[in-house]
Amino acid sequence: MKLLDGAVDHGGSLGRARVLFPNAVLPFVDLSTGINPHSYPLFDLPATSLSRLPEAGRGRELTEIAARTYGAPSPANVVAAPGTQILLPRVVSLVRPGKALVLGPTYAEHARAAAIAGHEVSEVSDFTALADADLAIIVNPNNPDGRVIERDRLLVLADRLRTKGGLLVVDEAFMDVGPREHSVAGEVGLGDIVVLRSFGKFFGLAGLRLGFALSDAATVQQLETQFGPWAVAGPALEYGIRALGDIGWQDAMRASLAEAAARLDALFGRFGVPVSGGTTLFRYLSLPDAASLFSALGERGILLRHFNDRPDVLRAGLPGSQEEWQRLESALAEWAAQREDRSKGSKQ
Repeated sequence: MKLLDGAVDHGGSLGRARVLFPNAVLPFVDLSTGINPHSYPLFDLPATSLSRLPEAGRGRELTEIAARTYGAPSPANVVAAPGTQILLPRVVSLVRPGKALVLGPTYAEHARAAAIAGHEVSEVSDFTALADADLAIIVNPNNPDGRVIERDRLLVLADRLRTKGGLLVVDEAFMDVGPREHSVAGEVGLGDIVVLRSFGKFFGLAGLRLGFALSDAATVQQLETQFGPWAVAGPALEYGIRALGDIGWQDAMRASLAEAAARLDALFGRFGVPVSGGTTLFRYLSLPDAASLFSALGERGILLRHFNDRPDVLRAGLPGSQEEWQRLESALAEWAAQREDRSKGSKQ
C-alpha cells in the first residue's frame, strides 16, 4: 500500500463497480460498505438551515447531545466536524512526527493520514507492540473483522504513551453497535487520548458528513481553532441534534441490526460461506475461494467489499430490502451450484 499516493480503495463506489462488472444486473445491491441501510427517518429541515450560517448555539447543542450519547465527560470534551475523515490529519498532527503504529489489518486511511503528517508508519498485528509508538491508532471495534480490544487494556496503553508524551487514537466508528462497555470515551479527560466517533454509519446518513473527536478540553479547543466557525453545515447540525437525542430509535435499531446480522450469517452458512467476525453492520468472511465469490456475486449485481492485499477475505454489509435479500440468496445459490459442479468435474 502506497500511503502517499492519494486515497486508497474503499467500498461504496458504484462507479468502480460498473467498471469491474460492466454486464452486471442493475441496480447494484451495494453490500460493500458498513453503512446502515435503514437510515434515520428523514424530516423537513428548517429553511434557515440552508439559507443562513449556522448559529453558534446550535453547535453547542450538538456537542451537548453528543457528549451525553457517547459518554464523554462534558461538551467541552467534544468537537464536531464534517466527518471523521476531515479530523484524521489534524488528530495525527497533535504529536510531533515520530513512530506511528496502527493495529491492523484495518481501515487504511489512518496510516495514510499519519504518513502525510510526517510519521514513520507501520501496521502491527500484536497489541503489545503499540507501547513502542509515539502515536498508536486502534479501530475498536475493528473494520473489517470486528475485533474488540478491552477498555482496561486500552487505558493501560494510554498510560504508557502518556508518560513519554505519546498519543492514543481510538476510532470508535462502529461502537454504536459494539460492546459500549469497552469504549474509552469517558476517559478522554485524562489527556493524550482522542476518540473518533462517526455519525453517518450507524444512522445511515454517510452523505451528511458529520463526525466527532472526543478528547481533553485543551485538545478540543486546539482542534476547534483549526476548524474555525461554521465547520458543520446547518443540515448536519439539525440531523445530528435530533438523531443523537433519539435514544428510542437507537435502541430499536440495534435490536433490528442484530436480527439482520444473524439472518445474514444463516444465509451465508446455507451455502458454505463461513462468517468469522464483524459487527451487526457488516460481516467478515474468510474463505479460500473469496475471489470467486466476489466475482460471481458482482456479475449478478451484488457488490461485496474485497481487499487487494488480502484475497481470501471479504466484507458484506446488510441488505436493505426483501428484494435485496432475495437477490443475494439467488446469487449465492447459483455460485454454490457452480462450485459443486466444478468440484465434481475435478474428481472425474
